[in-house]
Amino acid sequence: MTKLEQLLSQYAAYHLDHKNILTHFVGIPLIVFSILCLTARAGFVLSGMELTLALGLIVVTSVYYFSLDRIFAFIMLIVLLAAYPLALKIAHLEFAAWLSLSIGIFVVGWVFQFIGHFYEKKKPAFMDDIVGLAVGPLFVLAEMVFMLGFRKELEQRMLDQAHVLRAEMDAKSIHIS
Repeated sequence: MTKLEQLLSQYAAYHLDHKNILTHFVGIPLIVFSILCLTARAGFVLSGMELTLALGLIVVTSVYYFSLDRIFAFIMLIVLLAAYPLALKIAHLEFAAWLSLSIGIFVVGWVFQFIGHFYEKKKPAFMDDIVGLAVGPLFVLAEMVFMLGFRKELEQRMLDQAHVLRAEMDAKSIHIS
């Protein structure tokens, strides 16, 4: 099992309900976008180019995603770079407008997340493993790719392992109760 399969399977074990996955299609992109908005304000200009913390985060996450899977990483990089100009425009708004809009988007994203986990009847994955915060966007992208009919073998391996992990989680919670 590759590291990508392991991480997606661990994340998927908390996300087996279709309604939960659908809420994540809205919630996670909103959260990621809000983080870009919040971090696009911190930066400096070097040789006429504005370098921001948001660009730094895009680079760091892209390097991490490329270490897991070139195809998903490339798609994610395109998505992040496409969202960045709008995040930068929001970062250039008046302070109160930038902050309230960025935090508002963040909160709405998390509301969608927690609604999904209500359906799932499981806590979010990051509560057990902080890496889940980095894997979430990749999971949503993978789910979209799977829904489009691509990488079905990866999807099947991920789901098989996710069901095993979920059964182990459920067995532990029964023993604890």
